[in-house]
Amino acid sequence: MIKKSFRYVLIAALCAAAAGMAIFARHNDFGLGRNMEITVNMMRELSLGYVDPIDPDHLMEMAAEGMVRDLDPYTEFIPEEGMSDFELLTTGKYGGIGSLIRQKEDYVRIAQPYQGSPADRAGLRIGDKIVAIDGKDARGMTTEQVSAHLKGEPGSKVRVSVEHLDGTQQTVTIRRERIAIPGVPYAGWAAEGIGYLRHGDFTEGSFEELRAAVDRLRSEGELKGLILDYRSNGGGIMQEAVKILGLFVPKGTEVVSTKGRTEESKQTYRTEAEPLFAELPLAVLINGNSASASEIVAGALQDLDRAVLIGQRSYGKGLVQSPRPLGYNTMLKMTTAKYYIPSGRCIQAIDYSHSQEGAVSAVPDSLINEFTTRAGRRVYDGGGVMPDIRMEPEYISRFAMTLYALGFIEDFGDDYMRRHPGQRIDVGTFSITDADYADFKEFMKEKEVPYESDTRQALKALRKAAENDRFGDLTERFERVEAELKDDTQTNLDTYREQIVETINNDIVQRHGYAAGVIEHAMRKDPEVARAVEVLRDTAEYRRITAEQDTARK
Repeated sequence: MIKKSFRYVLIAALCAAAAGMAIFARHNDFGLGRNMEITVNMMRELSLGYVDPIDPDHLMEMAAEGMVRDLDPYTEFIPEEGMSDFELLTTGKYGGIGSLIRQKEDYVRIAQPYQGSPADRAGLRIGDKIVAIDGKDARGMTTEQVSAHLKGEPGSKVRVSVEHLDGTQQTVTIRRERIAIPGVPYAGWAAEGIGYLRHGDFTEGSFEELRAAVDRLRSEGELKGLILDYRSNGGGIMQEAVKILGLFVPKGTEVVSTKGRTEESKQTYRTEAEPLFAELPLAVLINGNSASASEIVAGALQDLDRAVLIGQRSYGKGLVQSPRPLGYNTMLKMTTAKYYIPSGRCIQAIDYSHSQEGAVSAVPDSLINEFTTRAGRRVYDGGGVMPDIRMEPEYISRFAMTLYALGFIEDFGDDYMRRHPGQRIDVGTFSITDADYADFKEFMKEKEVPYESDTRQALKALRKAAENDRFGDLTERFERVEAELKDDTQTNLDTYREQIVETINNDIVQRHGYAAGVIEHAMRKDPEVARAVEVLRDTAEYRRITAEQDTARK
């Protein structure tokens, strides 16, 4: 027997195949119509004759995923159950109480309530243990299960029982709302007269958020320069980038164009409004995780000699995705074009044109092309946007990241808050004391950290290679080197103390000042922010860079 749901899938597929064959017959594309028919026949035969029962929806998902697997990482089939995540990705909004959660032992805990969200207003705090939801015991629930219970239609209610860090319990009834994750999580002052904006993504409404943030800064004091921080901004909606550029460049300026196989994909985008901040000096921070729409903003401002870019070469995603509805609340997110910034360069770093043959490669040096900005400065394509001022990235140690990933930093933060009830801090300058760090080392004594240094891993590999090559006389030397390695947990706590202290500081600052507090705290010690302030304050240097300085080729 064929499942009723499969009959619908099969009928829809047959109709689509018939329509597709009719359409593509006009284009003399017999191959596509033939393959569509083969796919439908294969699904029917598997459903009828395979030895075990088959879920037709899963079969369809596998077939769809297989179709796009060898194209590029951004073209993907989105099934019905993935549509809510896709909506969150593009709009930054969902129905719920507004909090991140994390698993610890048998319970899920509050990891970060968004400032001003229903969860925040209800008094839920970082570290709170969720013990029941709508009267149902939450012990043993996963984060996915708890999330499903907490999300829902805006206006509906959910009853949440939590145990606070001090052991007291509280039950609150929370009305769900349309939660908007801020696109601009922080706006403040990096120095006197120099504003700073952290722009996190390009979801719907990010333009309005950014404009409002700049207006607020102007209302607070004289704004002589502005730092736009696009580090680790993965992009989003291209049209939001175009509108943001319209705040800083003349009306009618071409800021990006797209080119694909179809006429629909060939578009030129110009700013449509008079700029509100046409003369405001700008510095833009980018790094290797700045991608897509953030590269459009950074690259266009560079091509128009409108800003000084600082940091590291950006990611290099010059591909445009368009959503295509497929029916039954499913969607195809498909790469339809490449985008080009004002100088004419495409910043795509990886060539996927031969990916179906298994050949994916970076653009070779020999194919890197030279372009010029409006003022005649030389810039290049071939992979990302190169900053005007290159700075070495700062990395956090793998050991410190391991402590964070295993939850030890958050667990210690919980203990710290229990021992410091009612504490008030300055989020910009806060740091734990030497005594606090001694407490952390004591806290870690009985903890097992599955960590090996790069040196120990390399030594193990070398020792194994020597054994395979029958170099037995090297065994004693390896043992001596291994004995001298000091990468146990307590030694690493001393070696990486500075980074671990800062990670703990960020956790505690977040409990007092939310995500915005963490950004403000980090900004005070950020060398790239400091360099941006220097450039914006040095008018002659700023003009020289934007008028004369070429970027590096690679």
